[in-house]
Amino acid sequence: MPLTRAEIAAAFEGACLDELQALKPGNVHIFSDTHKLSVAQFERSARAASPGLTLPGARVGARILAAIEATQAAVATNTNLGIVLLCAPLAACVEQLATRRPAAIHAALMLMLDGLDIEDAGFAFRAITLASPGGLGDDAANDVRAPARLPLKAAMATAASRDRIAFQYAHDFSDIFGRGLAACKAADARPEPAWRNPQWRTLLTYLDFLGAFPDSHILRRHGAIAAERTRAAAAKFATRLRAASDPAALLEDLKAWDTALKAQDINPGTSADLTVATLFARRLLSGDG
Repeated sequence: MPLTRAEIAAAFEGACLDELQALKPGNVHIFSDTHKLSVAQFERSARAASPGLTLPGARVGARILAAIEATQAAVATNTNLGIVLLCAPLAACVEQLATRRPAAIHAALMLMLDGLDIEDAGFAFRAITLASPGGLGDDAANDVRAPARLPLKAAMATAASRDRIAFQYAHDFSDIFGRGLAACKAADARPEPAWRNPQWRTLLTYLDFLGAFPDSHILRRHGAIAAERTRAAAAKFATRLRAASDPAALLEDLKAWDTALKAQDINPGTSADLTVATLFARRLLSGDG
């Protein structure tokens, strides 16, 4: 049977809360807020966004706008735009599916992305403007403050080379269904008792994303040198984490790196958004509530 609205909502909120439980250097988590945002704001955002994200029968763009409007009403700041942009198509595509096979869900998602239209783009542009005013990159043809001129997938494709969330739309969520779910599977397969703590699954997924390519948010805010330096450090931590029988041995070093990144206002936000979307997909596939 297809998942119910309540089940999809529980999977979304659970993924958002899971992400906050892991010490993800540079991001908000239970070990440390940032000077701008708190764990409580992200928790309220997850609860606020969930009803709009799971509107039965709604198009992807309408879900995005409803979720962001509710988030702004709840916290009056941008906590989850990237998360919502990534999770709305996933929520919509599983609504009518009676299977949880990854290949079938991915195939349904690809069809849905191809079917996104200009109305979806218009709703998404309004949401992006509401959450964080500005254009979808520097392409005047796709300025979110202007009426949409392209279907949403095509509009995202124009930004895919500089924004990893837009890349997911243009490349059928290949990072989520590839690298992201593979990292979850690797963590779940570890036999050591210490790895049963789900924070290590979240952390490995986050570090795998951050270590694989420069984080889009860091690139926009701090440039290529800072983004590459952060990527290289994340790749080293990912290697160490995979080699650890007890990941808690890395905590002090992770905390030190977290403090250093936050002192420089470096926030790998895109990697965190990809992590939430992956955890959401995992819950949809596994049935975890």
